[in-house]
Amino acid sequence: MVTVSFDHIGLSVANLDRQRRFYSQAFGFYDQHRTELPDAGIRIALLSGPGGAALELTERAGSVPQHFADPFDGAGVQGYFHWALSVDDLDTAIAAAVACGARTVSQPAMARRPGIRFAYLADPEGNLIELLQHTH
Repeated sequence: MVTVSFDHIGLSVANLDRQRRFYSQAFGFYDQHRTELPDAGIRIALLSGPGGAALELTERAGSVPQHFADPFDGAGVQGYFHWALSVDDLDTAIAAAVACGARTVSQPAMARRPGIRFAYLADPEGNLIELLQHTH
């Protein structure tokens, strides 16, 4: 059996600098590595965050947005449709993210899994983020 651990999630973005600022200001992510592939029109920033979360933001000229109105809409399209972050205070995390340009998609609610409150946000480009607070 191969040992597996989570490394990062990749997110294609329209504006690398704006998204870097958002994830830094809203959730405390910081630059770990940057690179460019000029022949392909690609810029990449690998961000690290609290708790070991890592996010690779990739900007490619001419990319096309994929937007979901809500988590149910996202679940209707196969493939990745959101990513989740655990937070220690859901209401404070939502307020901070909204102040940095996020949009609330769903209000905080109790999850069907016991002991978890959650809410969905959309980042400034409309990508869905689920925030989870473990309450026990």
